[in-house]
Amino acid sequence: MSFEKFQLDPTIQAGITKCGFADPTQIQEQAIPSGLQGRDVMGLAQTGTGKTAAFALPILQQLLQGPRGKVRSLILAPTRELAEQISQSFQDLGRKTGQRVVTVYGGVSKSGQVRKLRSGADVVVACPGRLLDLLRDRAVDLSKVQTLVLDEGDRMLDMGFMPDIRKILKKLPAQRQNMLFSATMPRGIREMAEEILRDPVRVQVEHEKPLQAINQSLYKVERRSKPQMLMTLLRQGQEEATLVFTRTKHMATKLAGKLNAAGLQAKDLQGNMSQNNRQKVLQDFKKGGFNILVATDVASRGIDVARIGHVINYDMPDTAEAYTHRIGRTGRVYASGEASTFAEPGDFRLIKEIERAQNKKLQRRNLESSA
Repeated sequence: MSFEKFQLDPTIQAGITKCGFADPTQIQEQAIPSGLQGRDVMGLAQTGTGKTAAFALPILQQLLQGPRGKVRSLILAPTRELAEQISQSFQDLGRKTGQRVVTVYGGVSKSGQVRKLRSGADVVVACPGRLLDLLRDRAVDLSKVQTLVLDEGDRMLDMGFMPDIRKILKKLPAQRQNMLFSATMPRGIREMAEEILRDPVRVQVEHEKPLQAINQSLYKVERRSKPQMLMTLLRQGQEEATLVFTRTKHMATKLAGKLNAAGLQAKDLQGNMSQNNRQKVLQDFKKGGFNILVATDVASRGIDVARIGHVINYDMPDTAEAYTHRIGRTGRVYASGEASTFAEPGDFRLIKEIERAQNKKLQRRNLESSA
């Protein structure tokens, strides 16, 4: 089916065409009709399946009716990067609608955000902590919100945002549409859904398995051998945009330095950087200014870079869910991708959890057999 079957306003259809979207993805095909009907939606889908448009398009359609300049849609996101990504999607899809989107998150001055809010906003995309600050300052009015979206619900839960979200919910009208999107469905997400959603339509796309288009490889390695193994892998695909994950900020910076010293163009992305610097690095990576981004898990959500062909877990993540989110940075919207994981001897308990969740073994490889 095509997007035309949703009978969206021509101004929105123009945005879809401009973005180069041809046919809706599975999550869009399932979620958009219910969103347009005003139903609550529980969406389960991996990153990279087109979730943002699945809720953005119904919201843009609904906002065409009614007053302008009042916050009528609120999207909560766990990270600044994801908030920026969602905001950009709204602006791209709604470029012909005249609706105003304001992004709100910490790490930058409040004054600019307050100024934009006071100038009028139809959609606010926010991280919970900064939004609460602005609510305390009476700088934002949420009394007209018609639609609430919680994106990356499992990440919200992991980061301990539920107390903040409950405080925000008290500032919203009782009668509203709610949408909750999550890549995984742990017990906490089920409880969150029961608390927030009313008679939701459940839409689901392979919510517990990575996208089938991602080829996953496992390399057993001792810690001291990891830097050389990484350089060998990177040199095998020098023209390929690659995202390398480390466990700590210090290691991300140190590893990027080692790669540059070896003649490979790399930059790091981690939480000690200012928001402006993080955005600059992401934009440069997105545009092809360099091919290797070394990041901590601050980047495992919110990076929507279609050109990423390879994700390397230099250090193992903490959980099987985090593994899924990391490798979901490649294989975006059903493109193919590679995911390589370096496993030290102490990592194999988690490897077994990952394989159990996927119901398949990761492909064991070594540098000789992978050449």
